[in-house]
Amino acid sequence: MSDGTPLQAEVADEAGLIRGRATVGDFDLTVLTDGSFYLDGGAMFGVIPKPLWEKRAPADAMNRIVIGTNTVVVRDGKHTVVIETGIGNKLTPKAREIFEAKALLPAAFAAAGIPLEDVDVVINSHLHFDHCGWNTTQLADGSVVPTFPNARYYAHRGEVEHGKLQLERDGVSYMAANYEPLIASGQMTLLDGPQEILPGISVDLYPGHTAQMMAVNLTSGGQTACYISDLIPTSAHVDLTWGMGYDLDPLRVIEERKRFYARAIPERWLVLFTHDHRTPFGTMELNERGKPVLRPMQNLASNAF
Repeated sequence: MSDGTPLQAEVADEAGLIRGRATVGDFDLTVLTDGSFYLDGGAMFGVIPKPLWEKRAPADAMNRIVIGTNTVVVRDGKHTVVIETGIGNKLTPKAREIFEAKALLPAAFAAAGIPLEDVDVVINSHLHFDHCGWNTTQLADGSVVPTFPNARYYAHRGEVEHGKLQLERDGVSYMAANYEPLIASGQMTLLDGPQEILPGISVDLYPGHTAQMMAVNLTSGGQTACYISDLIPTSAHVDLTWGMGYDLDPLRVIEERKRFYARAIPERWLVLFTHDHRTPFGTMELNERGKPVLRPMQNLASNAF
């Protein structure tokens, strides 16, 4: 439960490499970006009609909306933990053109003054290419090396096994070069379920988007933040039924959101959004109709960077 201490948080201007900062107990959180990219708005909102979703996420002439790639760096004076690593630099030229991917995460780390070598732990919520792309870096000769050479990487074993199947529905989302070299070298640990990674930092399963998608919980000083990943990809997706066309099990997504809100709302968790370029985090409340909505945060500066 929250101890009543206000969360301290600032968000960045729209163009910044550093998307925001927050303090949760003894944890200092810095939200970095690999750069925005574009996805079809209909795919991002599934069965929700365009006249409804476009009020929250305006589309361009090609029906695309701006998508963020938020990496959260967590520091407590002892460890440096990275949650998600963006799209990376291994897309084909055609894919880079389609998505307009930017590959900015190393520059974002430099802007924040965080050496890649200082990272102790990397956690992937799941292994879609837009969440683990900078796990490894592709060199000029086509070989790949760990982007964070001194880090222990964590992902769910089921994600690796599912990716190997290369199923028609989602095989394109899994790029082996983002994780197989780390498994082969022993640098990546494969998890089989919920687990504490470090004191106050744990993962929990929230299936629906994928069968083994994990959220990352950060708990310190009576406060909690949660990187909920693609269960609630942006602040425009907070309604229970506003899922994505990419979700493998849309009905399970609804049930898992209910489970998440049952704690996140009364305990005033800071919710970290994986794909919201403009609103990287926020706290939640129920409105007069009993629907979850974002709550205005104290000490929130809209042009802090």
